[in-house]
Amino acid sequence: MNRFFLPMLGHTNGKRSPLTCALKCGSQCTKPVCNTSANGTFREVASSALSRRAALGLGAAAAVTVGVAVTGSRTEARATFGYWGCNGAALDFDPIDPVAATVDDLNVAEGYDWSPIIRWGDPLFDDSPEFDPHDQTAEAQLKQFGFNNDYLDILPDEGGTTGVLVCNHEYTNENTMFPEEQIEDLQRTASVGIAAHGMAVVEIVREAPGKPWTYVRGGWRNRRITADTPFRVDGPAAGSDLLKTAADPEGLTVLGTQNNCSGGVTPWGTILSGEENIQNVLSGPDTPENQRYGIPAEPPSRRWDLVDPRWDGNNEGYANEVNRFGYIVEIDPSDPASTPVKHTSMGRFKHEGANVHIAPDGTVVAYSGDDERFDYLYKFVSAEKYIEGDRAHNMGLLSSGDLYVAKFTGNTETEIDGSGRLPSDGAFDGKGEWLPLVVGGESRIEGMAVDEVLVYTRLAADKAGATKMDRPEDVEPNPHTGKVYVACTNNTQRGEPDKAAADEANPRTNNRDGHVIEITEDDPNSAGTTFQWDILLVCGDPAKDSTAYFSGFPADQVSPISCPDNLAFDSEGNLWISTDGAPGTIGYNDGLFRVDLTGEQRGRTTQFLSVPQDAETCGPVIHDKEQMVYVAVQHPGEDGTFAQPRSYFPDYVLPTRQGEGQFAFARPSVVQVFSLAGGEPPFVEEDEHESGSGDGDGHGHGHGHGGGRGRAGNGKRGPRRHGYRGKSSEELRRKARQAPRSYSDG
Repeated sequence: MNRFFLPMLGHTNGKRSPLTCALKCGSQCTKPVCNTSANGTFREVASSALSRRAALGLGAAAAVTVGVAVTGSRTEARATFGYWGCNGAALDFDPIDPVAATVDDLNVAEGYDWSPIIRWGDPLFDDSPEFDPHDQTAEAQLKQFGFNNDYLDILPDEGGTTGVLVCNHEYTNENTMFPEEQIEDLQRTASVGIAAHGMAVVEIVREAPGKPWTYVRGGWRNRRITADTPFRVDGPAAGSDLLKTAADPEGLTVLGTQNNCSGGVTPWGTILSGEENIQNVLSGPDTPENQRYGIPAEPPSRRWDLVDPRWDGNNEGYANEVNRFGYIVEIDPSDPASTPVKHTSMGRFKHEGANVHIAPDGTVVAYSGDDERFDYLYKFVSAEKYIEGDRAHNMGLLSSGDLYVAKFTGNTETEIDGSGRLPSDGAFDGKGEWLPLVVGGESRIEGMAVDEVLVYTRLAADKAGATKMDRPEDVEPNPHTGKVYVACTNNTQRGEPDKAAADEANPRTNNRDGHVIEITEDDPNSAGTTFQWDILLVCGDPAKDSTAYFSGFPADQVSPISCPDNLAFDSEGNLWISTDGAPGTIGYNDGLFRVDLTGEQRGRTTQFLSVPQDAETCGPVIHDKEQMVYVAVQHPGEDGTFAQPRSYFPDYVLPTRQGEGQFAFARPSVVQVFSLAGGEPPFVEEDEHESGSGDGDGHGHGHGHGGGRGRAGNGKRGPRRHGYRGKSSEELRRKARQAPRSYSDG
């Protein structure tokens, strides 16, 4: 096997397996910390105590999620990006037991079942070739569903029986993707990998709200956006000399997006996606700026530079190619001919994603975390106001505005010793300030022009004195309350020699479990520069960790949780958390959890599902009024190989039972979970087009018990089991075309 894709041996400081660390982020936890600035640990900046205390005392241990509260959120915005379904009761379930990390099942709560909507390699267009893992080409992958789905959204059209599925394809695992005879061909694996990255827009259809979806092969809105798709650059840095290359001397058009992690849907119906671990495929000159972003001087193992020289910035004319990635991108899922946009106004760093909030005065506010140890939390405030119904105007709101970075101050910093124990006042809390980077179109950082601030945002934030955080990942405003929640996933180097010590916002050294923070803006329009904050959860397994904290809720009545990553909300304002890394910390498969946020139940954490061995739970979508939940299952069986898989998700076809068109290995997939309360959903009748044989092995129901299922079908040849029944490809496409276009009126 090619040495570039051999599993990484030895110790990893992260929360994942060594191989996942190597593939997903380039083993950043084993490398020098990118942020070597001397600014902003909580202990160093604490200056005063607040009299405010939470009524139920908030605590912390290993994991933190941050939430920001903003009063008076606009209900008209919620109608578009807060869809929970209709005509049903909120989701009710008994929590599942945690599932051992060696189990290759997708387990869901009793009374629910699951099925895949779409899998890596499924054909998207009428002329797409059928998936053949033994003969992969870039041309085929461009017309198929990409690899390692991450961020996910399900956007129903009016009526709820048609819609689109949108997701990111974050990174590739050549070990599990390619048979040995192909993995030796770096040119081939690189070209397929370029096509497998990016995003997908896929039409979906179902019989009625609350029924499972089937994807539509040949849907008129179907689209793949890859690392070669042209993007328009906008904002103050568009056309900057820092963005110009030999192929783009004007600095206005970038080919591609890559390593897209999380994202969000806007009130005007577009999708925001964050470019994160760009160092996985880019290299460049060994400059201080590139070092701050972790850009290697030599080409990374995937060797995209063998396909296109621009991926190695050491090639003449391409030194600035690295500066063209690391942004929030915006796509319009309702228009497959539209040109996606890169927003320089929101800064350049390892964006986990971005999520917007509409303030009472119409100001658009977007929050984003920089997913790196000791990096920062950011806020963007639009220059213009949201206008309901004016989609053309609203689609330009992220092109200009003010950019801030967060500084946290704790109330009881002197009591923080790194153990995760609560301070004497019974809460991890304090106040904060949004430090200006760009305001009114002018740089607020001495010695840096506006384009320098927006291209080298990390360095600008260093100079501003922002607070070093424990890998702030997803940041989500609660559409019911305006509170904003930030998942701080982990930081195994906090407290080490020459590294930042624990502080009140990051209260644990060697933080492998993460935490959740809740922030309340002092300005009801969210445009102000001060806020209050509390830690909601300190994650961990209470049976093994006495400092795991759930906002005062009895620790013996919660589900153990570790490594919070993506966040979502349901119709009642409960927080849902998907995790990434629990197998390496608490020994259980990753999962999806609901957290109550109000009253006596505040902090109660209950597990709804768990994903298979080695997999990560991504992109939760909660349509609880329809008793529907959706997740993207990423990198199942990550530590295996094509020849020796560690997972057979989602089809569970064993090597001894492979039929024509069936494959005995894992495929990242988007999964729908639905209630069985109304009876078993209709099964697709087996015919010559269906190759499912029902030879599953009891995977995935209740607490791990239940019947097997046949493999999923494809979009053209008919819906999969538990999917839309009995419609031909042409009937599905006709139904989708007749549906109103999503979000056409802003």
